[in-house]
Amino acid sequence: MTLDLARLLLFPALMAFAAASDLFTMTISNRVSFALLAGFLVLAPLSGMGMQDMLSHVGAGALLLVVAFACFAFGWIGGGDAKVASAAALWFGFAHLMNYLLYASIFGGVLTLLLLQFRQWPLPYMLAGQPWLARLHAGESGVPYGIALALGALMVYPDTDWVKTIDAARFAMP
Repeated sequence: MTLDLARLLLFPALMAFAAASDLFTMTISNRVSFALLAGFLVLAPLSGMGMQDMLSHVGAGALLLVVAFACFAFGWIGGGDAKVASAAALWFGFAHLMNYLLYASIFGGVLTLLLLQFRQWPLPYMLAGQPWLARLHAGESGVPYGIALALGALMVYPDTDWVKTIDAARFAMP
């Protein structure tokens, strides 16, 4: 039951933390990506994932890391976004990678459009004192894409074996 709870909660909690961190600070700590990596390395063998499947998941994470850091080099995304997207890809493997990238792209586009619109309006005086909101409102601050990455991940995660193989009946009250 502890393993099922870890599989059910760890990944979503870390992705939600990444989104909140990016919203409030415009950064995603390396600790989040390392926690995602460590969580995968611990939970994958405990969940019965074979070595070949684990290596395939590592390949998906490595591939996205290369692509994401190319995007970072061009200034299209932040370094924290690149690392957390790659760590999420590690959990999804190739089987769910395209769905994750599609959802993250859609949410990222909507987030960007909403943020551009938000930045056109003056920030109310009583909200201007909030440093995170003033930073979010400033045009030069970029887009906290970690929010879109987390939303995309949370859309795909229920369709993965991480969740599908959990015996929900064990959590039911008698």
